[in-house]
Parts: sequence; structure tokens; C-alpha cells
Amino acid sequence: MARLRDPDGGCPWDLEQSFETIAPYTIEEAYEVAEAIRSGDREALKDELGDLLFQVVYYAQMSCEDGGFDFDAIAAHEVDKMIRRHPHVFGNVDVADAAAQTRNWEAQKAVERVAKGKTGGPPPSVLDGVARALPALIRAEKLTKRAARIGFDWPTVAEVIAKIEEELAETVHEIAQDAPRERLGDEIGDLLFAVANLARKLDIDPEAALRGTNDKFVRRFHHIEAELRARGKTPADSDLAEMDALWNAAKDGEKETP
Repeated sequence: MARLRDPDGGCPWDLEQSFETIAPYTIEEAYEVAEAIRSGDREALKDELGDLLFQVVYYAQMSCEDGGFDFDAIAAHEVDKMIRRHPHVFGNVDVADAAAQTRNWEAQKAVERVAKGKTGGPPPSVLDGVARALPALIRAEKLTKRAARIGFDWPTVAEVIAKIEEELAETVHEIAQDAPRERLGDEIGDLLFAVANLARKLDIDPEAALRGTNDKFVRRFHHIEAELRARGKTPADSDLAEMDALWNAAKDGEKETP
């Protein structure tokens, strides 16, 4: 990495990069790691983990060039944090099970947030650490989970469903009123947030659930395209009624598959 960033003979593209320009690649690499895991391809996972590790090396090198932290400092900081957050392993704290450890972990993070606030930063918040860069659906689930830990939560699933119905009704009302796009976007955002909260309440990962539905949509749409090709047609040559019938056929076929 140091060679790539060397002004004397290094790579012109790498020399132009900054923390800000590399950040999107880091997110992309993390998703590629997740995809390799989901596919069960260990060779691909090894390759993608290398790409993700390279991102950390990249940041470390750019920081070193400015006289900041290096790779060893990153690793050492993480080691200290893991020891601090696992007193049941490295100390004398007893933990009954994984759920208890999760509670202890969150309690330790809360202590760290308070300590960080005392160093001159903004007052600590329960929501601190839920990164804005997360995909919006994941962030919504994490925000509601954080709030629920201090009692800001609907007591029952039925109340969450009622909230979804309320948000849907408000969205329908705004559509009927021909509301501006900004207002419609606000209402749809509220509706999506309420659905993410329902997923959290049911202990369902909303991102994984939507990813599965995306895959299902692709699979069924591919069936429509294949059936139309067999008829010598394309989707452009078809109509909604025909494609909807093929969609339902694909859906019924999945139900029959063991």
C-alpha cells in the first residue's frame, strides 16, 4: 500500500484517493463479503475478506502519511476494546448465557459513550453509534432496538401493527390530496420505519427479509421471461394479464416444491 501511494512511481489513481473517496468501496466490499457468506462459497469468501482487509490497510496508510495512526494502532485499539467488553473472559465477571452477555456488552458501550461525552463532545445519547452510513432499513431497525432498551417501545406486536395501519392510512390520505413529492416521501418513510419496527419486534432481520423477497421477485420474473420466450414473445410484447398469470404460475410452482 505504501508503494502504491508513493509519489515517486506509485499508482496515479491510488495517489488521488482520500478517506472520503475510499469509503464507498469499503461499504461495497463489506456487502461482497456478506454475499460470499450467503452463497456458501468459501474460496470467494477468502478473496472478499482479503479485499475488505485491504480497505483497512488503505486507511492506515493514508493516516500514516498525515502522521496519524497506523495498522498496528488500529489492531491494538480493537484488542483493548474486546478485552474491556469481555470481562467474563478476561476478568472475573460471570455471565450466564449469550443474552446476558449482550446486555453486558450494551452496558459497557453505554459507559463508553458517557466517558466520550465527558471529553468535551456532545452529550451522550442512547442512539450514539448507530451509523448514518448504514442502509436505511438496517438503521431503522437498530434505532428502534436502541430505543426499546430504555423502554421506548410498543408493549405488544398488535400496537405496532396498528401503527403501520395508521401510517398507511396517512399515506393514502396524502396521495388522495395530491400532496407534493416531499410530503409523500415523508409519509412513506414513516410507513417503512414502522414496518422495520415490526420486524424488530418479531426478531426478524428486515434487511435479510427484504433481500429474500428481492431474490424471490427476480426468480419469478425470470420465470415470466422464460415462459414468454418459449411463446416467441418478450415482456414488451405481452400485457399485464398474461404476465400476472405467469407470475402466479411461478408462485404456485414454488409452493409445490418440497
